[in-house]
Amino acid sequence: MGALHLKSLVPAGLIVESVVAEETRTVVVTRAITPSRPCPSCWLSSRRVHSRYRRTAADLPASGRMVSIEIVARRFRCDVEGCKTRIFTERFGDEILPRSARRTSRLEIIVHHLGLALGGRPAEGFARRLMLPVSKDTLLRVVRRRSVEPRDPLRVVGIDDWAFRRNHRYGTIVCNLERRQVVALLPDREQATTRAWLAARPEIEIVARDRGGGYGEAVAKALPHAIQVADRWHLMENASRAFLDAVRKSMRYIRRAIGATTIDPDLLTAAERLQYEGYLRREDANAAVMSLVRDGTAIKEIVRRTGLSRGTVRQITRGLRHEVFRVRQSSLDLHLPRLEAFWCDGCRNGAELWRRLQTEGFRGSLRVVGEWATRRRRAELASDKQLQRVPSARTIARMMTTGRDHLSRSDTITVAAIEAELPTLVAARDSIDGFHKMIRRKNAGDLRPWLRDANGSLVASFANGIAKDEAAVRAAITSQWSNGQTEGQVTRLKLVKRQMYGRAKIDLLQARLMGA
Repeated sequence: MGALHLKSLVPAGLIVESVVAEETRTVVVTRAITPSRPCPSCWLSSRRVHSRYRRTAADLPASGRMVSIEIVARRFRCDVEGCKTRIFTERFGDEILPRSARRTSRLEIIVHHLGLALGGRPAEGFARRLMLPVSKDTLLRVVRRRSVEPRDPLRVVGIDDWAFRRNHRYGTIVCNLERRQVVALLPDREQATTRAWLAARPEIEIVARDRGGGYGEAVAKALPHAIQVADRWHLMENASRAFLDAVRKSMRYIRRAIGATTIDPDLLTAAERLQYEGYLRREDANAAVMSLVRDGTAIKEIVRRTGLSRGTVRQITRGLRHEVFRVRQSSLDLHLPRLEAFWCDGCRNGAELWRRLQTEGFRGSLRVVGEWATRRRRAELASDKQLQRVPSARTIARMMTTGRDHLSRSDTITVAAIEAELPTLVAARDSIDGFHKMIRRKNAGDLRPWLRDANGSLVASFANGIAKDEAAVRAAITSQWSNGQTEGQVTRLKLVKRQMYGRAKIDLLQARLMGA
């Protein structure tokens, strides 16, 4: 192992003259190796030294102590006739110490990366532990100053919106899908802003986007030659939501199909009874709204008369408010397959089921598992009285799209009753299932026949939306590009934004995303 030299502790191009160990820091006095420097005006070298002065700059810490470098800088005379500069100071280059800098370049790089990774205040605390003298404001200034927009040619981009504040203010993110990096953050999601940004980059050939918003129209106007690709995940999710809406619209007929047009409150739990009472109140409001609709009253007038929100009135007119029991997502949902397996193996005790699930990573309480076991035990009876309690629309949609081998006996009976009485709902389910298979198998040739079949079903509104954006949907089925990568960048943007407590301006967010 070679000996450690003092010159290895300072940036290249400098030599150490002396080292002074003070109480809280180490001061290294250095000077430049080069005997001459070029004039900044005529670029001819000069060796005539006019005077000297000292520049102080912070450097990387050593042995747990802060280090300051004092550079003995020289002033030179320029003897070239006609040169407007007579006296100039020597420069050390951006790789050692930039002009007017108070930190060496290698320390500046560390400060920049700390700011990119942690932001302001967290990076300041971490830098203090590393013996780096830097404040939170300086960290953010360095991140902003060193921000450089990508200059790579754009051919394939993904575009999506993101929330400054949900339901209040939104921006737009644009990603280079080939390089997997953010290229721009736009201050809003207005069509004109997106259109102007795209029009300035005519080299873009493919744009992956969501079907919502005005991005499709903005791309069509700014880049008429570009291929638009709809996001595959949103197509799948929108199709499932369309079937869920169809189930909600059919809830009256579903209750009739499974023999539950009337509900016996005595068979309900306390929580279910509260939901049932809320359902009765909603039915009264629904009847009042539908009466006004049949009289030809405008939605704005219905809102004024009833005091309901515009969104609620639209839900009622579309038949989406007829659920009796509405369920929320449970911490047990991810573990239901294992729970069913334990149950089928003969384990019927709630506490034992809970203990087994804990070994599988479940973090919920014993009460959640115990209630599931009670419901499961009752469901196996499958008597007429148990069918009095109608599952929620979401539960029915899940049961109808789940294989029979994975359903309990009572759920199988419920699904069979619904399928026998509501062939239109079965047709809607088959239509959505066909759409999912078409995307998974990348078979764009089935799109036109699917649209013809779906137009007469309960998911006709979803099919109409697909037909209006047929070119982008067809590209989504056949193309390798999709907007999933952009969604991932939005998730990273949210993390960065929350690190700064939601108070970062768009230029700082852009600098941190691009710099990383």
